[in-house]
Amino acid sequence: MIHNIDIKKSAVETLELEATAIQHLTQTIGEDFVSVVNKILNLQGRVIVTGVGKSAIIAQKIVATFNSTGTPSIFMHAADAIHGDLGIIQENDLIIALSKSGNTPEIKVLVPFLKQTGNTLVALVGNLTSFLAQQADYVLDTSVSREACPNNLAPTTSTTAQLAMGDALAVSLLTCRQFSDRDFAKYHPGGALGKQLYLRVADLSDQNGRPEVAPQANIREVIITITKFRLGATAVIDKHEILGIITDGDIRRMLEKYEDLTGLTAGDIMATSPKTIERNELAVEALQQMRQHNISQLLATQDGSYQGIIHLQDLLKEGII
Repeated sequence: MIHNIDIKKSAVETLELEATAIQHLTQTIGEDFVSVVNKILNLQGRVIVTGVGKSAIIAQKIVATFNSTGTPSIFMHAADAIHGDLGIIQENDLIIALSKSGNTPEIKVLVPFLKQTGNTLVALVGNLTSFLAQQADYVLDTSVSREACPNNLAPTTSTTAQLAMGDALAVSLLTCRQFSDRDFAKYHPGGALGKQLYLRVADLSDQNGRPEVAPQANIREVIITITKFRLGATAVIDKHEILGIITDGDIRRMLEKYEDLTGLTAGDIMATSPKTIERNELAVEALQQMRQHNISQLLATQDGSYQGIIHLQDLLKEGII
């Protein structure tokens, strides 16, 4: 029976081997890497990434990362390529072929056809003397000393190195393109991540209406306004100027403080200097402000003019939290 201590030891050794392999890659970044980045930056076509076996899986991930960061890419399985998928490749495309050995049968059959097309061929390979490395225009060295597998067989360290090199390419490319968070949002419109990058305060506050009362409004009017809009608060406005905010909490504190509510007005119980946010700010910025000040609402403004309220519940509904 394997003891827990041996399980932990095996896990640590695996991570250490893979970390060492990635650290080794820093010494392999040379002129070929720079040339590949520049080639892709000036590419009129797409990046075609190919491989077989586990390398094919890593190739698919590299394609996904490229596409999400502004580098149009397509995955082509090396085995399928020699059975019709070569038609994917267009005149101005660049091809990245992944292989640990660089000598697999599929690669040996595929590479001559790739050379005939005249496209730039980049080898992301773990064997610098291999057939693939010798035939490629540029070589990205992902060689490793051994696999993390105790039998030195199952692709583990080698695929980690391939994955890391792919990330290095993608990040170098987006850095050169000055790829911003707004650019990133174009390719990630769905889910919480996308919403954090494009959803704005106005997108939410405009749906809520604009609860407001005058400073001379009586308590009944204040409570009716807060209840009507279901935002737990109302702004106190005088001649388009924001004077304060009244929340559900202010109402409760008022009831504790005053026995006689006769004559009390919004101006008497409002909190002055309410927290505001410009309506064109990202909604995630509103969340950060709410967390910072431990509040549930912010007044949305445009050039200092009151436009409505954004509530914590709005952010919850959109999945931003």
